[in-house]
Amino acid sequence: MNYHNKSFRPVEHSENAETTTETSFEYKQHGNILTSNYQGGHIVSGHLIGLVDDFGNIEMRYHQVNTKGQLMTGICTSKPKILPNGKIRLYETWQWTSGDKSKGKSILEEI
Repeated sequence: MNYHNKSFRPVEHSENAETTTETSFEYKQHGNILTSNYQGGHIVSGHLIGLVDDFGNIEMRYHQVNTKGQLMTGICTSKPKILPNGKIRLYETWQWTSGDKSKGKSILEEI
């Protein structure tokens, strides 16, 4: 699976997430290295970097500045599912490595 030039938006997230349905992720992939710039909702600017395995699973690290002016960091694993319309849905499990270090889940869908 290749995520290059695909865009995603959250459709579900835990209460402790900073993403909203207004957050937009723009993915780039070269080989098995995935990067994304993202923003929107409670996020002024964010960046992630990850590795994609042979099944399309992603192991990533992210950092972002929120609308409160805080720098937040975290880790995330993402598992893809192909929807009937051919778009990708990503099931994510993540944890903050800053702040309260809480865990959460999110679902992103390709737009």
